Amino acid sequence: MTSPAQRHMMRVSAAMTAQREAAPLRHATVYEQMLVKLAADQRTLKAIYSKELKAAKKRELLPFWLPWVNGVLEQGKGAQDDILMTVMLWRLDTGDIAGALEIARYALKYGLTMPGKHRRTPPYMFTEEVALAAMRAHAAGESVDTRLLTETLELTATADMPDEVRAKLHKITGLFLRDGGDAAGALAHLQ
Repeated sequence: MTSPAQRHMMRVSAAMTAQREAAPLRHATVYEQMLVKLAADQRTLKAIYSKELKAAKKRELLPFWLPWVNGVLEQGKGAQDDILMTVMLWRLDTGDIAGALEIARYALKYGLTMPGKHRRTPPYMFTEEVALAAMRAHAAGESVDTRLLTETLELTATADMPDEVRAKLHKITGLFLRDGGDAAGALAHLQ
């Protein structure tokens, strides 16, 4: 037999549980709510097979995330933020090296890690993805500000990563410098 106090506690607990199930995000933090939105966006992207269409969808989704990114970069204290790190990847996938570099400076300063199943360290991932974004731009005949590429090399200079990854970024930097008429600068990166 339960006491009146126990019955009251059970009734209140049941009511609270019912409310939580009816509105599961009601008591979630803003960050948790944003993670739910990010997961929904990632499910949308997972349903797209074409890399070009996926990049176009990311371009469409990115403006929603910009206020979050700006807030973290302006006021952040270095706490792990999977949203920020995902947006950095999306920016690289869409060719926005400058925007990704802005996030990378913060991420590397505070030692943030990649979310989910990503196995590469942030400097390794960032260097490789910058190189790939620059290679896609070069293949499409688009220009890339070589200062962004050299800043990436400087930012990740002491990081441990496969030599091939750093070499890939040096090569594409050299190709852009060569195309821009800087033969000496190109040679320094291509050697």
